[in-house]
Amino acid sequence: MTMGRIIFYEDRNFQGRSYETSSDCPELTSFLSRCNSCRVESGCFMVYERPNFMGHQMLVRRGEYPDNQRLMGMTMSDCIRSCRNIPMHRGPYKMRIYERENFGGQMHELVDDCESLQERYRMSDCQSCNVMDGHWLIFEQPNYRGKMMYLKPGEYRNLREMGMGNMMRFSSMKRIMDSC
Repeated sequence: MTMGRIIFYEDRNFQGRSYETSSDCPELTSFLSRCNSCRVESGCFMVYERPNFMGHQMLVRRGEYPDNQRLMGMTMSDCIRSCRNIPMHRGPYKMRIYERENFGGQMHELVDDCESLQERYRMSDCQSCNVMDGHWLIFEQPNYRGKMMYLKPGEYRNLREMGMGNMMRFSSMKRIMDSC
């Protein structure tokens, strides 16, 4: 399996000290005093504004990101504080979504992307889920817009308590495909 590789830089435009990794890093300030730009050499990574994979997050694919503030938007802090490597997945994708926390309410099974829970299932929100296969992004707005959250295989009993701050609803889901 090919691992991803990302290089973080203290200053914008790939300046200052750098730190390279191919794995999850819960606290980048252990290696750099700040992180204001990055370059993804291979693979896909989620980058987070807070340590321990918390706060706003953004998916970054192979490419150059000279200014994190432009990458993540004005609501983000200007520094990346942690990152998670997203392993390549080959095979089926499968996720069960639930209307309420602790797997309550309506349940639907997804095997492909869903642009709008409301339009497809008449479901206004997803508060818990079980990711059986693949890696997924869930978004607060339909059509894969707004804040996003990365989900790897596992059970998520209460999505609202996962460090996303004021993110209240999840309205669309997208598979992270092997194009990373």
